Amino acid sequence: MKPNPARRELKDEHTNIVLNHAQGQRWCLDCHDISNRDKLRLVSGEKIGFEESFRLCGQCHGDKYRDWKVGVHGKRTGMWNGRSSTSCGVHCHNPHDPGFKPLAPMPPPARPENVK
Repeated sequence: MKPNPARRELKDEHTNIVLNHAQGQRWCLDCHDISNRDKLRLVSGEKIGFEESFRLCGQCHGDKYRDWKVGVHGKRTGMWNGRSSTSCGVHCHNPHDPGFKPLAPMPPPARPENVK
């Protein structure tokens, strides 16, 4: 299909994607590049790979990006469960519906003097 940049309800393709991320303010091509589907597009027009999604997210979520860069907001630079990652977006958040679902609280950690 020929790319159509007009904001509209998608009826012919991507009907399984529900955008629950700044509804009414965001559109597919605010993040995705129209001419290269393997690239994201920054506000400046620069095209970046999906492995750099943190740069895209950081344009709107500057406080989260700042925290992520210093390791406070989930940045991993080593291996975890056999995988390494330095990106946000697709590893922790669904970029189309990024909110975390409620989590049940965990009990506090055991104090060292109580561990046997």
